[in-house]
Amino acid sequence: MARSGIASIGECMLELSGQDADLWRMGFAGDTFNTLWAMRALSEPTVPADYVSAFGDDPFSARQITFFAESGIGIAESPRIAGARPGLYAITLDGAERSFTYWRNDAAARQLADDPDRLAKSLQGRQLVYFSGITLAILKQAARNTLVEAIAAARNAGARIAFDPNYRPALWDTPQAARAAIGDALAVTDIALPTFPDEQALYGDASPDATAHRLQEIGVAEIVVKDGAAPALVLAEGVGKSVDAVAVAQPIDTTGAGDSFNGGYLAARQAGDGPEVAARRAHNVAAAVVQTRGALAPFEMLRQAFAL
Repeated sequence: MARSGIASIGECMLELSGQDADLWRMGFAGDTFNTLWAMRALSEPTVPADYVSAFGDDPFSARQITFFAESGIGIAESPRIAGARPGLYAITLDGAERSFTYWRNDAAARQLADDPDRLAKSLQGRQLVYFSGITLAILKQAARNTLVEAIAAARNAGARIAFDPNYRPALWDTPQAARAAIGDALAVTDIALPTFPDEQALYGDASPDATAHRLQEIGVAEIVVKDGAAPALVLAEGVGKSVDAVAVAQPIDTTGAGDSFNGGYLAARQAGDGPEVAARRAHNVAAAVVQTRGALAPFEMLRQAFAL
């Protein structure tokens, strides 16, 4: 079977970003959607791109799906669940640094793996499948197992699997539960895209190099350890490279920077760039994103950054 297309799995929420004390802008965002957004912008228009999740039957879910379609993003076989609705989060800023308040406990996306057949169909024939530790964290254990099994089946059928552990302590009952679930995910991963402070918090890694070699030892073939404005460490085919980030003198909002780095990196790798070149292009994309408000930069801005 000829394989084409990208599937990103997770939760896209309603995003409220504050302009001032009394004015809020509503958008749509979430870690795996932010990454898919960048991949959609930076991939050929003929490459199918789908966000695999579960959606409600409410007006906000309908607006989400319409927004996706207008941006060239489908939802594959994702279910529409009666009475369900999207999660919601609000961004507050201290300078360019952000903090979040969430309302997501009954979000429709928590049921994204409840129908194994629909999930399998959503991943069928893909060239690339992407998911994250947040995707795992919003699911109950049985659903996590279903998800990992579906991803493993897609990998066995020829898909390349990319994963960002994206550890968020508040979403997990215990660090031990997070390590177990992330370990299961890494076992079916081809490209890992961790962030060093997350890995340090969860595993006690002393350095990005320690993170990269720990993942290499458990069998991940290609690893990119992000570290904010510090260089990224790329480890692939046994060779490690440090790739400098792009300095931004006056960042506006760091929301989605790491997610967009992932999207830039994966788009570059899909286009045939080597890991080091892909990381350089990904840094350019992340630098563009921190110069706009909210998690999603305009497609043209991302494309200009990617071309540098």
